[in-house]
Amino acid sequence: MITQERLKELLYYHPESGDFIRLTQSGSAVPGDQCGAPDSRGYLKIRLDGGGQYYSHRLAWLYTHGSWPDDYIDHKNGVKDDNRIANLRPCSNTQNQHNAGLSVTNTSGFKGVCWAKDTGKWQASIRVDGKSKYLGQFNDIEVAANAYRAAAAFYQGEFAH
Repeated sequence: MITQERLKELLYYHPESGDFIRLTQSGSAVPGDQCGAPDSRGYLKIRLDGGGQYYSHRLAWLYTHGSWPDDYIDHKNGVKDDNRIANLRPCSNTQNQHNAGLSVTNTSGFKGVCWAKDTGKWQASIRVDGKSKYLGQFNDIEVAANAYRAAAAFYQGEFAH
């Protein structure tokens, strides 16, 4: 596991842009090169010291705060490659999931809202402490989405997305 001291020998982190710039030669990479390649989920990863791969957002935390995060690091705005330190915050897995975007299986276009075929209405629900909490059924999709947003603000606070 890389230390803050070693990280600062290898890379410069620009907190306002979230970019890492190489300070040393490494393979075909030369000093001044911007670092980070997206993984299959869109998070930037950086290879250091001959093989170790690290997520850029976790390196930004180490570089800035001097220690690895205890758990997860959340991108406040939900943009996976926006590693500005002002956009990063420590969180639990649950909080990180609250701030996730729409599921790939979502068909309504609104988080927490689905079509209830049996009643012909839009149904809103939210997960609280690992359990689904029913918020109601609505004729209007916007009203259902607003019910979810209000519940998310109440139950998830700053991590509501």
